[in-house]
Amino acid sequence: MTVTACIGLGANLGDREATLCEAIDAIESTRGVRVVARSSLWETDPVGPPPQGPYLNGAVRIETSLDARALLARLHEIEADAGRVRADRPRNSARTLDLDLLLFGDARIDEPALVVPHPRLHERPFVLVPLAEVAGELWHPVLQRTIAELAGRAGRAGVRGRADGERSGR
Repeated sequence: MTVTACIGLGANLGDREATLCEAIDAIESTRGVRVVARSSLWETDPVGPPPQGPYLNGAVRIETSLDARALLARLHEIEADAGRVRADRPRNSARTLDLDLLLFGDARIDEPALVVPHPRLHERPFVLVPLAEVAGELWHPVLQRTIAELAGRAGRAGVRGRADGERSGR
């Protein structure tokens, strides 16, 4: 049995686009995972302190036979391979790679290490804009609204499209 899941991607250190493309390739090469859609990449403002450079954000929609915990563990491995350090870092600090499990079918999971749907998904244009590209028709299992509706309500503050030649998302 496979489940449709959505992953948010972000980076604001190093070669952001290369990092995100490599992360998508790593997700796609994971046994039991098939990437079915990739969003464009969007330049976005950082949220909260500390001061830092802009992010590049995107989203992928996947089909997976992994359970949510195994998928999250794989996402953490991919982050670590990209140089992400999780320990002793302030919340919202700059990062080489951030992979968030946003949706996992219609599952509602509330555990210390995993909350699905992502608890701040509906508040974040930098997540919703790319997510709506690949999963606009999907329902948020808690809010009972489509991702497209949530994206419309959140607006696009701090989210900028990139020049057509740059906005590959591969």
